[in-house]
Amino acid sequence: MAKILIVDDQRNMRTTLSMMLRGAGYEVDEAADGEQGAERGATGAYDVVLTDLRMGTKDGIDVLRSTKDTHPLTEVLVMTAYGTIESAVEAMRLGAFDYIQKPFTEQELLVKVAKALDNRRLAGEVTFLASEFKDRYKFENIIGRSRAIREVLGRIVRIAPTDAIVLITGESGTGKELVAKAIHANSKRGERPFVPVNCAAITETLLESELFGHAKGSFTGAVSARKGMFEEADGGTFFFDEIAETPITFQAKLLRAIQENEIRRVGENKPIRVNVRVIAATNQDLMDAVASRRFRQDLYYRLNVARFQLPPLRERREDIPELVGHFLEKFARKMGVRPKLHDNVIESLMHVDFPGNIRELEHMIEQAVALVQNGVITSDDLLPPTPSSSPRVPAGGGGRALADVVDSAERTAIEVALRDSDGSRERAAELLSISPTTLWRKMTRLGITFEGRS
Repeated sequence: MAKILIVDDQRNMRTTLSMMLRGAGYEVDEAADGEQGAERGATGAYDVVLTDLRMGTKDGIDVLRSTKDTHPLTEVLVMTAYGTIESAVEAMRLGAFDYIQKPFTEQELLVKVAKALDNRRLAGEVTFLASEFKDRYKFENIIGRSRAIREVLGRIVRIAPTDAIVLITGESGTGKELVAKAIHANSKRGERPFVPVNCAAITETLLESELFGHAKGSFTGAVSARKGMFEEADGGTFFFDEIAETPITFQAKLLRAIQENEIRRVGENKPIRVNVRVIAATNQDLMDAVASRRFRQDLYYRLNVARFQLPPLRERREDIPELVGHFLEKFARKMGVRPKLHDNVIESLMHVDFPGNIRELEHMIEQAVALVQNGVITSDDLLPPTPSSSPRVPAGGGGRALADVVDSAERTAIEVALRDSDGSRERAAELLSISPTTLWRKMTRLGITFEGRS
């Protein structure tokens, strides 16, 4: 039986809530004020703490902090008669599962409590908030506490020890390669190579040679035999990023390599046995690609053994505060500064749709840290002016499109990385967690020139 603590300084409210929850089959305790609630919440005896926000000397935020500091898996629901986004965001930033605005119905309360308990049970199965769990499963770069991310982490723990082929789908910037690396790290191949290839960054003429290798003299410029990336990954994991970008003519050879565990170098007939686990990722709808004959149906079904669908950031907004904190610490350490966030920053970011997802948020924070003034990052440092605070844009254009905002953030991030790497494109690409080819393409598109090393 789930155990719930009600914290409210109004006796009638406590009595009413207790009747509702006991009637639904829950075990209920009551605390008459914030001080008593904080003390009881810290014991860890409850699955859910339901606390009023406004009380005496100790309020609902104090109860939330006390509970979460000692027992982060206990879910906290905050009741507020004020219902402002400021109070809700502050409570959720500090770890509240959700808030409920007074007055509310019995049905609304029971739905909120049921969801909180469901989240609590899932957290019990995947207690990744504990540092020991992160160390054990190497999840230090997968940030978040939303239900969607907990489900992803739980599936990683179950799928990783197998040799099942994995297909990871999701929009650009959702962390597909991070999930692939976590699967590899937790597999029996974890000590062997993890070899990634961005299929969109290699031309069609070079793709087969790069992946399967070639024999000496097999084509102009092949002055010696060369191992392919598939052979380099022998015993480990091969990660096909942007698998939908492979040409249809190559996909038949790739299918055979996956099914038969063997390859043929370009210019050779002798098969070479390889032992690799395949993980593929794409930001495209592969079924649409199959329907339009851009992707082989048999290859799709071969890859779609264990499927991970990563949610966009707009569907897991509760993870934004934790992601912001992670990126702020990362770039502050790299740039040798100690900026602080203004109180309005998190609230402002909770309203952004983030078409570039986590990658876009990361670049926004990096830019803000690089350009911070007076040691405080405000929402104006991160976001373009809102229509209400900007000069009126005449009909027909002249406004700052979202694509322009993203381009500006990318340009600043690239320029900062190039400066930090003393002009080395290879080192700058490493700092930005992208390939040198992708960096070169972005620099060309954005018109960035930088004197330095290639």
